[in-house]
Amino acid sequence: MKGLATLDASELKKQTAEKKAPAIKYAGLHLSTIYQIDALGKWMAQMRYSKQTIHSYLNQLKQFFTFCLPANHTTLIEKDVERFNYEVILAHGLSVSYQKAMVGSVKLFYSNFSGHRMDVSKLQRPFSEHRLPEVLSKDEVQRVLNATGNIKHKAMLSLIYSCGLRIGELITMKITDLDKSRNLIKIVQAKGKKDRYAPYSDKLKALLRQYYDNWKPQPKLYLFEGQYGERYTNRSAALVLKGALQKCGIKKRATLHTLRHSFATHLLEAGTDIRYIQELLGHNNPKTTMIYTHVSSKKISEIKSPLDDLDV
Repeated sequence: MKGLATLDASELKKQTAEKKAPAIKYAGLHLSTIYQIDALGKWMAQMRYSKQTIHSYLNQLKQFFTFCLPANHTTLIEKDVERFNYEVILAHGLSVSYQKAMVGSVKLFYSNFSGHRMDVSKLQRPFSEHRLPEVLSKDEVQRVLNATGNIKHKAMLSLIYSCGLRIGELITMKITDLDKSRNLIKIVQAKGKKDRYAPYSDKLKALLRQYYDNWKPQPKLYLFEGQYGERYTNRSAALVLKGALQKCGIKKRATLHTLRHSFATHLLEAGTDIRYIQELLGHNNPKTTMIYTHVSSKKISEIKSPLDDLDV
């Protein structure tokens, strides 16, 4: 990875004057810091990081450098990262995943240019939490789908569960991605810039046909459109599920991603080979898919407890 150039003060002023947007976006930070954050964003873009990842990284850097003011980014050391962890992340009870992402963004930033005091080899991410994902039973999934307010919402949630989709894959899906003749749905350029296929079930076909007949989305645009013809938003989809959960009285802390977890777990409990599940989910590493061997309750529930052998 080639380092990003560090500019002198006069060149920095010229660059910032020519592009006022970064200066406004990161108002309050040193000009040199603003330039380097902006340069990192451009590097990430040409390396084809997703827009969401770039936004998250740059926003985390803004928070960190704002916390460290009036110090300049070139004078900061690893102790400043530790101080941020103690005084912001731990003090406010923020998650381990947030802390890992913050340290990762700082490491990436300082790995891309020279002329600073930060020793990136000493920046350590916290130990990961190993929590099992929340999963809905088949009965609970059915109750959720039947509790949706209209066919559009039912079709959206059914598509996520039927194919194990991430929410980003759902809202960017187009009608042309549905291949009825081959019984396949193409998920285009998903996480990791990969295409993959998912099965196109008969029940899903019927639901989507009913939705299409009622709503008539534009054939060259997204399968699910917002109120004014724009792409459906993550938040709107999340509210659909939240409303359905409340309506059918399910108290689990379920999210749209819970439907994806439920899809994988139910396939595993039905005897589907873990390698096929890995392919359907789009996982690079089989270890990621193996989490569902711990989530699946079928075999665990069949184990006889030693308490049952006692006369109590």
